[in-house]
Amino acid sequence: MKSSVRAHLSLFVANLIYAASFTIAKKVTGGPVHPFALVILRASGAVILFWLTDFLLVKEKTDRKDIPRFIMLAFFGVALNQMMFLKGLDLTSPINASIMMITSPILVLIIAAIVIRERITFIKSAGIILGFGGAVMLMMGKTHQTVRGDSMTGDLCVFINALSWGAYLVLVKPLMFKYNTVTILRWVFLFGLIMVIPFGLGQLKEVQWSGMKQSDVFNVLFVIIATTYVAYLLNIYALKALSPSVVSAYIYLQPLLTTIIALWMGSDHLDLLKVVSAAMIFGGVFMVSHRKRDQPVLKDNGILINREDSEGQAL
Repeated sequence: MKSSVRAHLSLFVANLIYAASFTIAKKVTGGPVHPFALVILRASGAVILFWLTDFLLVKEKTDRKDIPRFIMLAFFGVALNQMMFLKGLDLTSPINASIMMITSPILVLIIAAIVIRERITFIKSAGIILGFGGAVMLMMGKTHQTVRGDSMTGDLCVFINALSWGAYLVLVKPLMFKYNTVTILRWVFLFGLIMVIPFGLGQLKEVQWSGMKQSDVFNVLFVIIATTYVAYLLNIYALKALSPSVVSAYIYLQPLLTTIIALWMGSDHLDLLKVVSAAMIFGGVFMVSHRKRDQPVLKDNGILINREDSEGQAL
């Protein structure tokens, strides 16, 4: 199987996890564990899992001069990203949160154009517009029935989360050519945990562990292991073969995957609007992933990268 195919498959699985997480995380923060306490649990679990994985499988040394970049990635990829997402999801609905999250590919293109000089082609721009339109169409079909009374503060928090995630995707790209995925994530989550402790320690002390149901425990473990550990690994693995804008564009699949999960659980129905929206979403992802056949490709440490992604990188 080609590396690009494996990368796209990894992104699909990661976004399937994320789609389920909208509902699962909402149940957690609305019940036994408050948002910032859940952030501490996520970061703590990730630190244990990634450092254990590194000890058993990787054992890679880190250049001290890269520590400041790891700290910056921890801020955008863990602290600001996760605190704003879970706080926003606690204040608004999963549908509103999904609508705000799909702004991430647009933000990534802008950030990538500034930081790594990624070229915004006409096809990529058209793909972003098409995918964005399909996702909004899918959401707006029932937005008027479900998001009435939602908090604007929550929507703003999720937008900040999307912005920070876009910055993270762009800034982490150069390190992909130097370190193993696990090496990056063990440092990112360690520094991220240090950053979030002051904000969530009070909420963590309020958790009534003895009163948690089995379903609550499962939901918390899903957020820690699947959403935080597995999905992060899959996303950064995909970045080895794909550009930040392509990785971020897969967020368009989340509304579609959320719909499929809802149909499976018997909590929603399928109609023409959802079918048309799904076609637009897949079309948008394809267009953003498109690369001209004659576009030069460089190889660095065995990793295939587009020339436009290599510009401005400190390899």
